[in-house]
Amino acid sequence: MYNRPVDKLNEKIAKGEPVIGAHVYLADSSVTEMLGIMGNEFLWIDWEHSALDKSQIQSHLIAAKAAGIAAFVRIPWNDHVLAKPVLEMGPDGIVFPMIKTAEEARNAVAACTYPPKGARGFGPRRAVRYGMMPGGEYFEQVDSSFWKIMQIEHVEAVINLDEILKVEGVDTIVVGPNDLSGSIGLLGQLRHPEVMKLFDEIAEKCNKAGKPFGTSIGWNKQNVEDWKRRGASWIACGSDTGYIFEAGLGTLNGVKEIFGVK
Repeated sequence: MYNRPVDKLNEKIAKGEPVIGAHVYLADSSVTEMLGIMGNEFLWIDWEHSALDKSQIQSHLIAAKAAGIAAFVRIPWNDHVLAKPVLEMGPDGIVFPMIKTAEEARNAVAACTYPPKGARGFGPRRAVRYGMMPGGEYFEQVDSSFWKIMQIEHVEAVINLDEILKVEGVDTIVVGPNDLSGSIGLLGQLRHPEVMKLFDEIAEKCNKAGKPFGTSIGWNKQNVEDWKRRGASWIACGSDTGYIFEAGLGTLNGVKEIFGVK
């Protein structure tokens, strides 16, 4: 079996070590290469909230492989039609957004799993290294070759989380803080007591079930410290667009200050 980035992530989590990555929204795959060189351990390639197309997603996956890091793809919705082409590209994880029930989690897992256990159609391309990996070998390792990630971002999902965590094939869950806060009428108020209570409840349930969990957030020291305290195994923090904007704005304002320009 060839080296799989996801194995390194699993090993780190088993040792209790954090797995840290970033989000990708821009089209140029050089972004992925740079983020890998920086030291990120995985990248979250976002198809839900970006203008990326499928060919650009595959380019990012190829760049991540070249950089030696894992790459997850968040698809726009929990739909077999959307999952199928991404799976054939060979990602290291696929994120299913807005999972609210165990039945929705089972549907997501089925999209990733070949019959008789699932409903995935057969047609891998990059996932079998364009034919270099024999079909039998691929079948033997496919279920462990990438993470099936359920995104918890609605209060209904928190209510149903114990059952979601019992679904066979769910590898990990990830918290979507903003949409979760919005589902109780507190959009973006991530430090509101009621929102913090939901975060703590998710962590408690995952820790009790022995299921690793992560979160997807922007950079904020206190928020990251809170997720560490809760026991998060992995965190997607910051993004290509955020890094460019923040660093660019800081440089621009610094130069303006020197020249006395408002």
